[in-house]
Amino acid sequence: MRQFFNLLAAGLLSLLPMTATGQDRPVVVELFTSQGCSSCPPADAYLHKLAKRDDVIALAMHVDYWDYIGWKDIFASPELTERQRTYARVGQRRMVYTPQMIINGQDHVVGNRPRDVEDLIKQHSKADKLINLKAKRSGDKVMIQAVAEEALSGPVTIQLLRYKPQETVQIKRGENAGRSLSYANIVTDITELRNWNGRKALDISAKMLGNERGVILVQGSGQGAVMAAAWVQ
Repeated sequence: MRQFFNLLAAGLLSLLPMTATGQDRPVVVELFTSQGCSSCPPADAYLHKLAKRDDVIALAMHVDYWDYIGWKDIFASPELTERQRTYARVGQRRMVYTPQMIINGQDHVVGNRPRDVEDLIKQHSKADKLINLKAKRSGDKVMIQAVAEEALSGPVTIQLLRYKPQETVQIKRGENAGRSLSYANIVTDITELRNWNGRKALDISAKMLGNERGVILVQGSGQGAVMAAAWVQ
């Protein structure tokens, strides 16, 4: 029966093409940034470079706690700020900061230190692949399929992240006043689709409207490690 299940799961996943060119287990880099942070533009520029790579899913998470200093970040939301604070709690850290990059939901690093970021990306790219994940869009629906390569240590959460590929903003006030700054892969919404224990193959769908772009994350319960990720193609 186990062999039959494995063959069935492989058959389901073979219905969809690979979602990442060059690597089927991309490393997820989340940049917590703000338009009101004078230290953030170098990290924002570096994220553009990461966004072009096949082995990385680079995402900009704009936080709102710098809005008080004179410029309201038009992409920021309390939900993204809470996501960063949750990472801090899970990692037993007392503070959050910008620019901060979280690598695969586990390691954190100052976002304008490319060498340190690259080292962490290399480390995570060598980790064992625990989940085979694929996602494909058809009209206003995205089909999501996943199979656990081995038993999971606990339940995981399937998330759909919607994002804007690129936007340029004229900053009129605050620490970056007078600058025109460009941002890549700006997360606009995070939707938790369902929990999954990995015991059976996952086969679900979710709505995506119009020109929306998306990423599927499989993340440990309680915002733990990112175990798999795929662009919505």
